[in-house]
Amino acid sequence: MFLIELLKVVLIGLVEGITEWLPISSTGHMLLIDEFIHMSASRDFKDMFFVVIQLGAILAVIYIYWAKLWPFRLTRGTDADLIEDSEEYGKKKKKDGRWINEIRVGSIGISRPIIMMWLKVIVATIPAGVVGLLLDDWMDKHAHTAPVIAVALIVYGVLFILVEKRNEDRKPKIRKISQLSYLDALKLGLFQTLAVVPGTSRSGATIVGGLTMGISRRLAAEFSFFMSIPIMFGWSIVKLIKFGLHYSILQFFELIIGMVVAFFVSVFVIQFLMSYIKKNDFKLFGYYRILLGILIIVVFTIKAIIA
Repeated sequence: MFLIELLKVVLIGLVEGITEWLPISSTGHMLLIDEFIHMSASRDFKDMFFVVIQLGAILAVIYIYWAKLWPFRLTRGTDADLIEDSEEYGKKKKKDGRWINEIRVGSIGISRPIIMMWLKVIVATIPAGVVGLLLDDWMDKHAHTAPVIAVALIVYGVLFILVEKRNEDRKPKIRKISQLSYLDALKLGLFQTLAVVPGTSRSGATIVGGLTMGISRRLAAEFSFFMSIPIMFGWSIVKLIKFGLHYSILQFFELIIGMVVAFFVSVFVIQFLMSYIKKNDFKLFGYYRILLGILIIVVFTIKAIIA
């Protein structure tokens, strides 16, 4: 029994790691997983579990993008490896030997571009954070249903296809985070609030918004990853507090294993996605979302007829 439950957790972590970063809605997939693979746990634990294992996925983003996310460097004289732009990992040096884009505090070098990037992430996070706190409980009770999730999958699938067709002959105006204004960041945050509707996908809503704003696919995807860090950490903490500390030993191990699996799978999936969109657009994900939405409608219609 213990082994079977752990195998279920491994499968759920696998699905979470794949679907969290691809714009195809982890919620939609979790709905199907929960329908066919029943964890032997209370509804409250499962609701918390499906959120908290996302911490493993978030740690994968931090692991892959550490150099773009961590602004502090120990320095030796002028020896500070500072990033000029989110796209550039190389050292940038002035003629007088001093590193550019650097704030010095004693022996600590602080990257201005990374600090500015985090300020933009914070601006973008505020709308989704506020909306999430206000509507989370209501959405859990009323919107986590098959029809809502299926419709959201299909609608955003269609939007992906239409937006990509509209952009076929257009070049993106914004390719670097340094070109992204605070107003642009706020707009992306407003787009992300749409993800409060189950089936939308955080990355999906942000990417669709970014593409309509003339942001490159790579930057839209990356910025959606960065925006997810504070949102998902905060959401996980809220769910943990609501659930409390009454875990069984099995439940504790389920959380840990789910996060570990989600972490390793996410590392692979993020690298795959960033490589894929170098030469491809998001239309394929749009078609997939439509098919998944139709599948959910069919499955739950059959279930209702049989019942």
